[in-house]
Amino acid sequence: MNRPDYIPSLDGLRGIAALLVVQAHVGLIFPGTSAHVTTMGSEAVGLFFALSGFLMAHLYGLRPVTRESVLDFLVSRFARIYPVYLTAVLLVAMLSGIANLDFVQPITGATDFVRHVLLLGSSGVFWSIPPEIQFYLLFPILWLCLARPQRYSGVIVGFAVIVVVDGLLELPGPGILLVSKLPYFLFGALAGRMHSYWDRWTPSALTGILTLFLLAVFFTYRNLAPGFSPEFWSLQSAVAAAVIVALVARQPPIAANVLAAAPVRFLGTISFSLYLFHVPIMFLVHRTFATLMSEPALIAVALFVAVGGAWFLHETIEVPSRRLLVGLWQRHRKRVETPAEQIERAILDLQETEKRLLSGAASAPAVADGAVIQDDGDEKRRA
Repeated sequence: MNRPDYIPSLDGLRGIAALLVVQAHVGLIFPGTSAHVTTMGSEAVGLFFALSGFLMAHLYGLRPVTRESVLDFLVSRFARIYPVYLTAVLLVAMLSGIANLDFVQPITGATDFVRHVLLLGSSGVFWSIPPEIQFYLLFPILWLCLARPQRYSGVIVGFAVIVVVDGLLELPGPGILLVSKLPYFLFGALAGRMHSYWDRWTPSALTGILTLFLLAVFFTYRNLAPGFSPEFWSLQSAVAAAVIVALVARQPPIAANVLAAAPVRFLGTISFSLYLFHVPIMFLVHRTFATLMSEPALIAVALFVAVGGAWFLHETIEVPSRRLLVGLWQRHRKRVETPAEQIERAILDLQETEKRLLSGAASAPAVADGAVIQDDGDEKRRA
């Protein structure tokens, strides 16, 4: 990609996190390997949350906060998440209703199905989607704080109080409410806001080595030193996730060579579909071919099919539905806008273009190294 807001390494970071979520569920579907598989799914989801906060703050934090821009943001986020999410919910509900199939993470009954359709469900990987959507609904308030920090200092203090309270309550683990995950988004957003001030810092190869080391420690410390911190969800891990995302975003040498490699970026591109569909795909592969090959070979086949299926769903559902919904919204906007609103939007667009051009000129060395971010809605997740 040749966009001024695209950071290849962040795609790679998202791809690694998605792959670790898949790896965490191998033991769920293949019980024979469960005793030999080290899971790092919570760490991957926490990193996804911090990455979402980073991207939202960096991509939108300096833009004018108007009713139209907020509506555009919300429509874009809905179009990015909901169509492919609903497809995954329908698939899991169908598999859950097949007699004697014994799907591993079922949606049971009409009430549970409605909860998931309304983004309140918690079956399997779906638990992380409600906090993400809740953060999107909260983000316009955070957006105001980022754009006018002095005017909304009281709200900023309120966010800080929530972080402190979360820390005192020791951040309860996975759940569908945003409050216990908010520090991950907030620290990520703070890192995203600071990113634009680091244009003159050129990271060294030593910074790249340190980045990869921190990433490895982040994913493995609970398994290497379980007595040190048996619980993952904490302020410490939220800060660590934000620091790692911030370092990766600067594209340090060596780390960038690893994280921006084409295969890793490909996994990042399809990460959301891979996150949502890997369990049902691998489950069906296991049920279909379990008697035809050894378990190690079956796991390899299941992983290959999961990646291929995620790519197919990304191309046939995720991307087209997002483009369709955003396109419909833009056409609706043009029909209902008054001439005065059209002029105002044109002025804002020109100001935004001028700001990006000036920013690109000021940070030309960084752009030459590819140190930029992507706003195609592929951030997440959401492990």
